[in-house]
Amino acid sequence: MDVSILGPIQLCRDGVPVPLGPQLTTLFAILLLELGKPVPSRRLATLLTGDDASDAARATLRSHVAHLRRALEPGERGRRGNWLIATVGRGAAAGYRLDLDPACVDAVRFEEALRESRRLFALGDAEHADRAAAMLRSALDQWHGEPYADLADKPFALAEVARLRAVHRAALLLYAEAVNGLGRHAEAMGDLTGAVAADPYDEGLRCMLALTLYRDGRTDEAAEVCRDGLALLGRRGIDAPELHDLQRDILRREVRQPAGGSAGRPTVPRMLPPDLPFFVGRAQELSTAEARLIERDEQRPAILLVLGPAGVGKTSSSVHLAHRLAPRFSDGQLYANLRGFDATAAALAPTEVLRAFLEALGVAPEQIPTNLNAQVARYQAQLRDRRILIMLDNAHSADQVRPLLPGSATCVTVVTSRNRMSSLIAVDGAHPLTLGLLDEGEAAQLVRDRIGIDRAGQEPEAVFEIARLCAGLPLALSIAAARAAANPQFDLRSLAGDLASAGVLDRLTDSDSSVDVRAVFSWSYRALTPAAARLFRLLGLHPGPDFTAAAAASLAGLSRRTANALLVELTGAHLTGERVPGRYVLHDLLRAYAGELCEDEPERQAARRRLLDHYLHSAVAADKVLMPYRQPVAVVAPEEGVTPEDPAEVDPLAWFTVEHQTLIAVVGCAAHAGLDRHAAQLAWAMATYLGRGSYWHDVLATQSLALSAAVRLDDRSAQAQCRRELSHALAGLGRLEQARDQLHRALIDLSDVADPIGQAYNHLSLGWLYELQGDQRSATHHDQVALDLFRRGGDRSGQARALNAVGWDYAQVGNYRQAIGYCRQALSLHAELGDDAGAVNTWDTLGYAYHHLGEYSIAIECYEQALCLNVGHRFKEAEALAHLGDCHHALGDMAAAANSWGRAYAIMTELRTGDADAVRAKLELTRARVPAVGHGEGERGALRTAPSIRSPEK
Repeated sequence: MDVSILGPIQLCRDGVPVPLGPQLTTLFAILLLELGKPVPSRRLATLLTGDDASDAARATLRSHVAHLRRALEPGERGRRGNWLIATVGRGAAAGYRLDLDPACVDAVRFEEALRESRRLFALGDAEHADRAAAMLRSALDQWHGEPYADLADKPFALAEVARLRAVHRAALLLYAEAVNGLGRHAEAMGDLTGAVAADPYDEGLRCMLALTLYRDGRTDEAAEVCRDGLALLGRRGIDAPELHDLQRDILRREVRQPAGGSAGRPTVPRMLPPDLPFFVGRAQELSTAEARLIERDEQRPAILLVLGPAGVGKTSSSVHLAHRLAPRFSDGQLYANLRGFDATAAALAPTEVLRAFLEALGVAPEQIPTNLNAQVARYQAQLRDRRILIMLDNAHSADQVRPLLPGSATCVTVVTSRNRMSSLIAVDGAHPLTLGLLDEGEAAQLVRDRIGIDRAGQEPEAVFEIARLCAGLPLALSIAAARAAANPQFDLRSLAGDLASAGVLDRLTDSDSSVDVRAVFSWSYRALTPAAARLFRLLGLHPGPDFTAAAAASLAGLSRRTANALLVELTGAHLTGERVPGRYVLHDLLRAYAGELCEDEPERQAARRRLLDHYLHSAVAADKVLMPYRQPVAVVAPEEGVTPEDPAEVDPLAWFTVEHQTLIAVVGCAAHAGLDRHAAQLAWAMATYLGRGSYWHDVLATQSLALSAAVRLDDRSAQAQCRRELSHALAGLGRLEQARDQLHRALIDLSDVADPIGQAYNHLSLGWLYELQGDQRSATHHDQVALDLFRRGGDRSGQARALNAVGWDYAQVGNYRQAIGYCRQALSLHAELGDDAGAVNTWDTLGYAYHHLGEYSIAIECYEQALCLNVGHRFKEAEALAHLGDCHHALGDMAAAANSWGRAYAIMTELRTGDADAVRAKLELTRARVPAVGHGEGERGALRTAPSIRSPEK
């Protein structure tokens, strides 16, 4: 468990947020403020309800404690005596105690970091001050606003909030003192400026900000900070002698200032290539790099390692950066193209480069040593205490670069390479800067700059199409733009069409191999080991936007360990990119190049089959966790060499979310390759996730492909399943007649096969659909038929869902007690099966029934249970929140109602559901302080309970 109170109160368990409503948040905060100590029940009841004596207040407290326990420890349900929230005492002395490890709380860790930083800083040397500053910086970055922000105005929290503010202020002042002592004044500026803006009357903070500005050379600003503070404090009649004395010393330039650096020297070499006349993008990357090099610690040399794939613009970006930095390096700039990836010439040896550099630095040729070690010594002696920028372009390895490093802390070195050169980072302290592809806007701007604004403005869509076809790769964009500029008589639309139809790589060629995209890629490819080269070729077959090492292992029929090692090699050569840890990507041009290289058709077919098996078995396993009692499909064993994901190792909802677009692409790949069973079963495995997220267009796309595949397979049960999923999507998009047609056609498909469970699910879906159309009589009929079929087929999970559906039907016609009876039967079955996903809908129905009986507190508990058990079903979450808001409103708790409705409205707006407007209207009425209409039938007025759009899972 991880608890954050340095801002809004947040709880995370295993990295996953634990949602708490306002009352549970308040209860948790009260217990946390007395961590490890018993809090009397009477006090808790008073703080939560304003009542410490009534049976209702005690019952409400017990209910809240039970809910909080389940939220904190969901796996501990049913156990007694070992909860994080312990019950202590009896009778009037009864209470509760939170037994949480204090190290789980960010405020506790913050104070521990402050204590350790004080100890380090008190040691008085630069090394310990640097460690103290780093520790404080890390701690300050965890501060996300006002402590206990949700409850900062509650009387019981005021003292602790004030204490934590003082702790934060002390940490901020110590951090500023530490970095100022290290000469890194700018690092404290942002925090101090924000703190003074938040509390402009704090003399100590204002003095520290003024002192920091002064030491950073910003004397006028420092004096202004003092002047403003004295005026503010003076208007309140407060004397500020410390601030007054500091202002005097600043104006007299008598504040003690750390010693400065070395004197400037005459410029000598000017070896940089000219800057590009057209340079687009990279603003954030270059600004970060520039700041890092300017604000470097001049106790050690600074090295910037610019990395990226072939053609991404490493040289042009580095040259542009070097020209921006040149005025700061008045003793000159050295440049060498090390030719580490040249197709026609050998890489330069360090001795060749050193000779050229020494000559540029004014050493006579006859005085240059011939021995490498002697050259390095002479080179470093020439650079000592001089401010020189060195650019080493197209380096192949750290061994090629290391003899050329200056050894002087006053110099900086910029190295470019396609290889990662990890040892230069680990051993020599190089700062890596990896360049990616240009985004759509930057790519289009590059084309506009090269061909002219007027011409580009006549065909803006064609400009973006050219940029898209070039995948944002600067080299490809430059070649395409140069071709357009050389042929002003061609319209840009035709040039874009030619790029697409002829194969983009064929049109990005040139007699000069240095500007031929295919040739430039080949220089990196030829340097690979045979195993890595094979994997790269096969990756061209992957249809998705990115992939994992497990997917790459299955594609190539390798172990995960081997695939991981090969991906490290490919990533080091920048033939793949690691978009986020563990997920890899090839941009479109590299994908096309890899696809060209994979010419062995049997190998292509075998690899494609393994890849589809990987995603099919991974998706089926993940879906089984999401919906364990769903009607299964028979999946054949995977091919040898396939290593699907283990559902025990992954969060299925997170896995589907990350693989969403890849899975859609894989369904299309299977259909295109004629692997119909894979296409149909992959679409089936995705349906639960897509439905819960209301991704209806994706359901239509995948199930349409699956239905065509099932027809070719002459599999009637699969056809009915596809039509059922299609109907859910069509209904979700408001196309109810088409949805009903699909369900009736599914019944026809099932009429020739012995599949009573499939028929039952079809009737259940028809019941849901008829309810949407306002035909409650037909809805009830189909739900009763489904219940009978499930009972005859022995499907207990289906029975539970059908019992809930029938209960819902009774609730819709006002028979709430009968509805509750059916729902209680459904819950018993769900509990026996451990089917939390099915229980969500039943708790929602129960809440609906109890609400309409006027038993609002019970209804609230039901809706909170539905929210607690819900996993990833966004629409059901919104529906339960909307109903929860209705219950709170009926009880007169306007704040809780507005909170629930606000959360529901946010989700409904995101999903673009029709209920969003109704919930917004309630919010607006509540904000306008409209009084509650009343209870029971009175709730059917302006603020009545919104009718649910019944889920197809219900």
